[in-house]
Amino acid sequence: MKLQRMNRRALALGALAVSGALALTACGSDETGNPDGGASNAAAPSNIKCDDASGQVLADGSSAQKNAVDAWVKQFSAACKVEINYKAGGSGAGVTAFTQGQVPWAGSDSALKPDEVEASKKICSGGQGIDLPMVGGPIAVGYNVPGVDKLVLDSATIAKIFDSKITNWNDPAIAKLNPDAKLPNLKIQAFHRSDESGTTDNFTKYLIATAKKDFPYEGGKAWQAKGGQSAPQSSGVAAQVKQTAGAIGYFELSYAKDGIKTVAIDTGAAEPVEATVANATKAIAEAKVVGTGKDLALKLNYATKADGAYPMVLVTYEIVCDKGNKAETLPAVKAFLRYAASEDGQKILAENDYAPMPEEIITKVRTTVESLS
Repeated sequence: MKLQRMNRRALALGALAVSGALALTACGSDETGNPDGGASNAAAPSNIKCDDASGQVLADGSSAQKNAVDAWVKQFSAACKVEINYKAGGSGAGVTAFTQGQVPWAGSDSALKPDEVEASKKICSGGQGIDLPMVGGPIAVGYNVPGVDKLVLDSATIAKIFDSKITNWNDPAIAKLNPDAKLPNLKIQAFHRSDESGTTDNFTKYLIATAKKDFPYEGGKAWQAKGGQSAPQSSGVAAQVKQTAGAIGYFELSYAKDGIKTVAIDTGAAEPVEATVANATKAIAEAKVVGTGKDLALKLNYATKADGAYPMVLVTYEIVCDKGNKAETLPAVKAFLRYAASEDGQKILAENDYAPMPEEIITKVRTTVESLS
């Protein structure tokens, strides 16, 4: 009897040991190479292809896409042994960091200019920097006017506000567009970006395309109009709008949080158009690829008057070498961009107030990512 009890105890301990070993094995790794295996993989898409990606990747650029990159990184890093550190210092800073070889990829809300492409050839051995459109969305015009829950503006009025030609909220031009609103006798506090920004570039391209007479500037990443106040990055402009009575500013829709109201645009369509992901996608669908070779730079139609098409949009490009990428970072960069362009990666955009790329465009992006070398 005693011997039987000892045998049963030994069998139980053996079973426990095997169970523990299996548990450790399950926690130790998975098919993606994730050291935390089942725990984190349950929250990450199972079809993320890591390849040989590992280590740390530094990147910089567009603050417009920061919330999108954060969402991608959360999923990607849960599946792959890669740490993505995206600084989001602005499009200008990102392009500079890329062309100086400080980062293997950058985000920019404006396509590379010819001189920037030329500069990239020094760090892309045998190749050059190319533009991959990956993130779309509306540039929202956020405002803080007590007692005004809905506001309609057209491009001419927006241009005059941001060029200090309209300085009070009860101005007749604003009142004409908002006959039912109780506009206060309150000074307008217009905020623009202090840093070089692709958001500024696209915002001013819209004004130049639709209200050139009222916005007589060349445009670009640096703010040129008169007056106003400045703040760094989209988050900084949004913060100022939220805390300043009478404020108005421009930033991506994903930053219009915590009660910040946004302007509907009178484009000449049947109804004023709200800043929504769906409305932005309608406008982006009119874009044409104007890049050559593997470059997929787009030309947007800022002057669209199609019903439900929100015209003040931007597309953020991921900028990377087509050839001559550094061997130590290529696997990680390629795997990350593959995921960002995937169906799962694009789906995450809509969940975070961004517009996925139209299918015709993102299909070309996927093909180009696979060809990176």
